Amino acid sequence: MSNLMMNRRSLLKSGVGLAAAGALGSNAFAQAETKLRMYWWGSKERADRTFAANKLYTDANKNVTIEGETLGWNDYWTKLATQVSGRNAPDLIQMDYRYLFEYARRNALLNFDPYMGKALQIADFGPEATDAGRVDGKLFGVNLGMNSMVTLINRTVLEQLGLKAPTIETTWAQFADLGAEITKKANKPGFYGLADASGYEPEFEAFNRQRGKALYTADGKLAFGVEDANAWFEMWAKMRETKACVPPDVQAIYKNSIDTSTVTLGKSAIDFAHSNQLVGFQALNKEKVGITPLPNAGPGGKPGQYLKPSMLWSVSSTAKNPEEAVKIVNFFVANPEGANAIGLERGVPASAKIRAALLPNLDSLGKEMVDYISLMTGKVGALPPPPPKGAGEIEALLRRVSEEIAFGKVKIADGSKKLVAEAEDILSRG
Repeated sequence: MSNLMMNRRSLLKSGVGLAAAGALGSNAFAQAETKLRMYWWGSKERADRTFAANKLYTDANKNVTIEGETLGWNDYWTKLATQVSGRNAPDLIQMDYRYLFEYARRNALLNFDPYMGKALQIADFGPEATDAGRVDGKLFGVNLGMNSMVTLINRTVLEQLGLKAPTIETTWAQFADLGAEITKKANKPGFYGLADASGYEPEFEAFNRQRGKALYTADGKLAFGVEDANAWFEMWAKMRETKACVPPDVQAIYKNSIDTSTVTLGKSAIDFAHSNQLVGFQALNKEKVGITPLPNAGPGGKPGQYLKPSMLWSVSSTAKNPEEAVKIVNFFVANPEGANAIGLERGVPASAKIRAALLPNLDSLGKEMVDYISLMTGKVGALPPPPPKGAGEIEALLRRVSEEIAFGKVKIADGSKKLVAEAEDILSRG
């Protein structure tokens, strides 16, 4: 049997297919199919945009197949941990800043540094946007976009009620008054001014930073105390009393996703989110939504917010074709065609070149997101150290304690002590 025929049979057996086998005489081995798995969390809007970007890449690279999978935030990290432990991690992993250090230090992620200036062209990101993906001096995450926490508002409802949206000058006390006024003026059964964010970790973090505290210290210890938790829970308890925010049974529906937000469900006019989520929120809301900064602590308060990578692309250290995976990452963040496909749904691009390329095509939502990041630049605090191992468990603990307080199962003082004691125990176990 000729070598050509043997090679054709070998290619067919491996699943390359007749087209590739037939092209053997024209460098078929160089075109052997590469299959990569991509994994991310997020809304349907994000999924649609990601699949569109992947199709653009594979249309231009016929030998590459990208299998995409998406889950909600909570299920996402459970499955990723299982896959990494089982040595079956996806090739491309959408990574969050809070988990980057944990996975990098477990040797689960690829170091991008050898690819810089070659397959990965991100020189114009600037040091801050680039270094947000570094762990112990090595680059393990590529910034997909800058974002910050936001107050998400239903502009249509506020306009109909004749009320002004909160601004960067709005204090927490004024915010609570606005929530109560919305509820009263709307006078609609089951509709309230605000979501109950007492169990939201990002907003609790901002509240603590405004008071000169934080969630965690640089060495991974708890940076807030019982009195800080007590102040937070007391504030939200008063909002429930004045009907400024939704009752606990309504808030309990929220599953840390856009589709279960009280704004999306038509239960409140205001919720909290991140700036990159504006596109996803508008896609699921018929009424006009918008974003504004978080309430502040008032005179003497410190900046609570910060700019951070909305998320990052990481590549598994066990990726079958790391070079190709890095090229796909580059397509998302440094190629105008790929960046245009994902738009601003994952945040405002770190690349000045990409922002300039996208600007002419931005709709009002896109411009609002870019304007928001511009507004917050210079008014935010420093990016905090990455959350320590166990932070995800503490995030779930905060929500659980907040619900126990809201439902009247525990008193605020006891709930505050419970939060701090159990959080310290989680951190001590490492």
